[in-house]
Amino acid sequence: MSLDVPRTDPHVHEARRRLEHARSSRLTQLQALEETGHTTDDHLLSAQRTAIERVLKEIEEAFARIEEGTYGTCLGCGKPVPAERLEILPYTRHCVACGRRAA
Repeated sequence: MSLDVPRTDPHVHEARRRLEHARSSRLTQLQALEETGHTTDDHLLSAQRTAIERVLKEIEEAFARIEEGTYGTCLGCGKPVPAERLEILPYTRHCVACGRRAA
């Protein structure tokens, strides 16, 4: 289901709620990493931080797609991203098939 609808649509509201939750969770993870007291030389912590920051960027891009009215449309094929996929990964840019190709 594409969410290319007015921003007052309940699907858009739910998408925003899921994105806010995802952002909050990632920010909490970043804070926990910072509180470990380890240096940035720790390669595992550095990789975790990079991954979390990448997801935060994807979340912000998803908010932008909501504003643009393109949220829920695959950037690869232009088809609607299944609602089930958006429930699991609310910031995803691709359907499953295009996501595999992009990876």
